[in-house]
Amino acid sequence: VWAFRNMRMKLYYANRLLEGREAVADQLPEKDEMFMTRGKMLQEIMVSLGGRIAEELILDDITTGASQDIKQATQMAKDMVTKYGMSSEIGLLSYDNDDQEVFIGRDFAHAKGYGENMATKIDLEVKRIVDDCYAQASDIIRQNMDVLHRSAQLLLEKEKISGEEFAALFEAPQTTSEA
Repeated sequence: VWAFRNMRMKLYYANRLLEGREAVADQLPEKDEMFMTRGKMLQEIMVSLGGRIAEELILDDITTGASQDIKQATQMAKDMVTKYGMSSEIGLLSYDNDDQEVFIGRDFAHAKGYGENMATKIDLEVKRIVDDCYAQASDIIRQNMDVLHRSAQLLLEKEKISGEEFAALFEAPQTTSEA
């Protein structure tokens, strides 16, 4: 997903973990950026969901391996809605309450500056953003299954590949299935 969304980050390396069943990739920004655009945040969410999507497509099952990625994607979508005013549905108000804890128990006595109706709208908008990103990322992966298989095969052979080796996988000819 990362490679097809023209991210402004360079892949540093990809590494195989857990006997070839999971992979991790380290990315470095091409340039120092102070602010993130809405489009960049949506791309980040899509990238975060890529591992789970690949599990579903390849393993026909899911694991706990993507839990941190899901948490990260959800938090980014929530920040878009509650901190940055990046939702036309919710609008240009800040609903971020991180600094308004009333008690030692984090969520136990958490003060909210909005009612349950708005909380429901926020939850629905966060879910919509994540679901839309999931659908787009899934389409990208489905359309490029050959690259997914080639990268998995290379990681099984080498355990760790460079950004250049990864980029070369996209230059290889696509395989076509004949009936």
